[in-house]
Amino acid sequence: MTIAPIHIVGGGLAGSEAAWQIAEAGVPVVLHEMRPERGTDAHKTESLAELVCSNSFRSDDSSSNAVGQLHWEMRRLGSLIMAKGDAHQVPAGGALAVDRDGFSAAVTAALEAHPNVTIERGEVAGLPPADWDKVIVATGPLTSPALAEGIRSLTGAGELAFFDAIAPIVHFDSVDMDVAWFQSRYDKAGPGGTGADYINCPLDRDQYEAFIDALLGAEKTEFKEWEGTPYFDGCLPIEVMAERGRETLRWGPMKPVGLTNKHNPTVKAYAVVQLRQDNALGTLFNMTGFQTKLKYGEQAAIFRTIPGLQNAEFARLGGIHRNTYLNSPELLDPQLRLKADPRLRFAGQITGCEGYVESAAIGLLTGRLAAAERLGQPLELPPATTALGALVNHITGGHIVTIDEGPRSFQPMNINFGLFPPIEGVATQGPDGKRLKGPAKSVARKQALTARAKVELDGWIGGASAQAAE
Repeated sequence: MTIAPIHIVGGGLAGSEAAWQIAEAGVPVVLHEMRPERGTDAHKTESLAELVCSNSFRSDDSSSNAVGQLHWEMRRLGSLIMAKGDAHQVPAGGALAVDRDGFSAAVTAALEAHPNVTIERGEVAGLPPADWDKVIVATGPLTSPALAEGIRSLTGAGELAFFDAIAPIVHFDSVDMDVAWFQSRYDKAGPGGTGADYINCPLDRDQYEAFIDALLGAEKTEFKEWEGTPYFDGCLPIEVMAERGRETLRWGPMKPVGLTNKHNPTVKAYAVVQLRQDNALGTLFNMTGFQTKLKYGEQAAIFRTIPGLQNAEFARLGGIHRNTYLNSPELLDPQLRLKADPRLRFAGQITGCEGYVESAAIGLLTGRLAAAERLGQPLELPPATTALGALVNHITGGHIVTIDEGPRSFQPMNINFGLFPPIEGVATQGPDGKRLKGPAKSVARKQALTARAKVELDGWIGGASAQAAE
């Protein structure tokens, strides 16, 4: 019997992961990617799963970090994105960061080589053709205007949009290491690091105050057609953080904790700028948390006032890009299908999750759901006690907040422990018999949540396998 293909629109992390899951299930898949025929404002290559904002998949700690738990679950489910991320990791302390080019090339090669995958280059302008009976839309924050308009007209609901900003990348050999030094916070080594994976640039109080003054007075890129669109709080430009208070950056990406300046060990820095390795060769480092919409000339001038970066050469300066997402709790059913047209499923950031890992995770689930449906094998979603289930529960169940006293709206979110159901029976005493307090109590709760999630995910995998065998 010939199995009809499932079409995927968008070759980002979500679309690539969905294609892999479908193909591995034995179902043909056609992956449509508009690059290089049509480019975007942020992408630089024609590779699938290109990383445009950061090269980090964030914490890989699966015992006390929510995104680390999500990594663990995706690996258990045969994730292509995690496998290639692991194969192309670069040192980054407790985080999983990857060599951008090597990672994207490996994902592309794996999909091109899979016998059940066909890759078609070219834009799907507007809604997918009516004869595509099963489609996954994974076009992410850079959904083409024609497709976005098609979705908007079909749903009758306006799309929501905001801006993400991209951090600058510096050539390593232009950093003054007589001023800066290598060290991870608290010397944490993590899965792929040594405990000395970040370049740290220290600022004293006067230098920090002058830096904030410069940010506040600099020229920014002006918004035009999207003016007034809110930012996502997890990816704010540094100048926007500075506008929220002079100490905001010192308590955010410039936090001076867990570090000792080897050039001046008796003096604590007032603030610190960190740079994280961006490629396998170690020749490029990106400025951690320094997403910005300052004009290019302003960026170069202001960032060269940071000690250690006075002679910095930039491989790429920061920029902005549009993000687009659905009001998913209203528009999607629990299986991530569009209520108005169930042949269409959605995956990735367009559903209202944030981050590379979360986008790929939703792609993984959507691919499995679509493949099971094609094969006549209904598939239940993972329980909400797992990271995958908690994330889907947020997307389809909704996290409704009110912004500036405006209308109630759905907001994108990274995976975090706040999305997990409460847990009972958390340890209240440590191994020494003393009562847990403060951070130790919080860590115990997180460890209990991830332990429960691992057990429940394995139970779900067993149930899904039995269901498919029936």
